[in-house]
Amino acid sequence: MRIGILQCGQSPAQLKDSLGDYPDMFIRLLEGRGFDFRTWHVEEMEFPDDVTAADGWLLTGSRHGAYEDHPFIPPLEDFIRRAHDAGVPMVGICFGHQIIAQALGGTVVKHPGGWSVGTQDYDFNGETVTLNAWHQDQVVVLPPGAQIAGQNAFCENAALIYGDRAFTVQAHPEFSDDFIQGLMDTRAKGVVPPDLLAQAAVRMGERKGSDLLADRIEAFFKQPRAMTRHDAQGAA
Repeated sequence: MRIGILQCGQSPAQLKDSLGDYPDMFIRLLEGRGFDFRTWHVEEMEFPDDVTAADGWLLTGSRHGAYEDHPFIPPLEDFIRRAHDAGVPMVGICFGHQIIAQALGGTVVKHPGGWSVGTQDYDFNGETVTLNAWHQDQVVVLPPGAQIAGQNAFCENAALIYGDRAFTVQAHPEFSDDFIQGLMDTRAKGVVPPDLLAQAAVRMGERKGSDLLADRIEAFFKQPRAMTRHDAQGAA
């Protein structure tokens, strides 16, 4: 199964050599599950020719806000809507979670409650899953058809499911503790409050549920799907 990675941001330059860029992290997360990958760097305006160029799409995180004025955001939103209409499954992580919601009619804001950084616990329909987080923006209004699949007290809409069309998560199953520490060292100064960084340091090293999220992502991509509008048109 071909998964197209839509790269919406980049790992800090200081961390790329040792810890990799965002696509590298997702390939590691999902290795051994029968996927092959191709990356399009949409942040740099590199887009697939068509939404059917892959069997599924994975949208990465980004330091940008979904609501900000960047050249890649309008065409990315258009791509998301076309993929959704065609029934090509999408998985979105952090910024990917937010831009899918925004493109489909939801609302993303800079959360007045501030940042979520490091190890966090989420309720996925009664199952506690521990993941690394790094965000201030949140989805605050759900798009039509979206349902909450995971949440905690700080982030009510921490994971969303759109039938068999999209599965999105605010946290980062692909981020290791080493990468979180790297972000704390390279991107946090003067941005993230020191008390939150101290709290993140205390929980560093706790076991994460990244494999559980990888299982969910795999199952979502591979689930049987009804004939889509695109399939129906092709069969006519």
